[in-house]
Amino acid sequence: MKDWQKVFDDKMEYRAEIVVAVLEDSGLQPVMINKQDTSYQFGHFEVHVPADNVIRAIKIIKDDINFD
Repeated sequence: MKDWQKVFDDKMEYRAEIVVAVLEDSGLQPVMINKQDTSYQFGHFEVHVPADNVIRAIKIIKDDINFD
């Protein structure tokens, strides 16, 4: 995953999956990484994109996704 950058992270898997789906719909190639401990269920989920798509991905997340 060299040259990939994290654009989102959250403790809730479904939120990371929503971000992945929105970025895929926008033509990007996101990858979700599970950094949660399987035994104790703590940790988080990260969404990464290729480095050349970071600014576009962050703008899409900021403008199109609201978890409030």
